[in-house]
Amino acid sequence: MADAARKRASYEDVLAADPRVIAEVLDGTLYTQPRPALSHAKVASELAFELIGPFRRGRGGPGGWHVLQKPELHLGPKPDIIVPDLAGWRVARMPRVPTAAYETLAPDWVAEILSPSTTRVDRSHKLPIYRREQVRHVWLIDPRAMTIEVLRLDGEGYRLVEVHADAPTARLEPFEAVELDVQSLWPDEPDTLAPA
Repeated sequence: MADAARKRASYEDVLAADPRVIAEVLDGTLYTQPRPALSHAKVASELAFELIGPFRRGRGGPGGWHVLQKPELHLGPKPDIIVPDLAGWRVARMPRVPTAAYETLAPDWVAEILSPSTTRVDRSHKLPIYRREQVRHVWLIDPRAMTIEVLRLDGEGYRLVEVHADAPTARLEPFEAVELDVQSLWPDEPDTLAPA
C-alpha cells in the first residue's frame, strides 16, 4: 500500500537534484550518486579513447559508431532516466548525434564501470531497463578486479559471452574488429582505488 501511494520520481526531480551528483530515475525511484572518482573517470576516458578512433572515426577500424560518455537517456514510456558511463549507437540507427539534452533512442551498447557505490544499482536496476529496451551489448567493467564482463542480449535476457581478465589486449563484442588495449583502463595502483 505504501508503494502505491509513493510519488513517482520525474525529470523535475533530476533537474532539482544537487548539481554535484548524478541523478537518475529508475523504475520511478530517484537515485543519486556522487560524481565519479578520478580512477573511475580514467577508465571511462581510456575506453572512449580506445573506441572513438577506430569505431567513430574509422582510424584503424571499421567506423560506423557514435560513442558518448555519460549521455542522459530517457527510455521507455514513463520514462526511465538513465546515465550510463559510456554508450554507443550504430550510425545506421542514429546517423548523427542530436543536439538535444538527452536521447530517447536506446543505444546498441553500454558500458557501466562498477564501484562499491554503483554495483548494486547497475546490476539490479539498470540491466533490466537495458534488457527491456533491447540494448544488444552491455559491458560491466570492474576496475578493482580488472575485469570486463561482456553481456549479449539473447532472447529474453543477457548471456555472459566472456569475462576478460589478465591479458593486456582483447577483442570484445561488439567491437571485436579491433584489438583493444584493455591494460590502459586499469589503475596504476589498484589497491589505492577511491570508492567512486
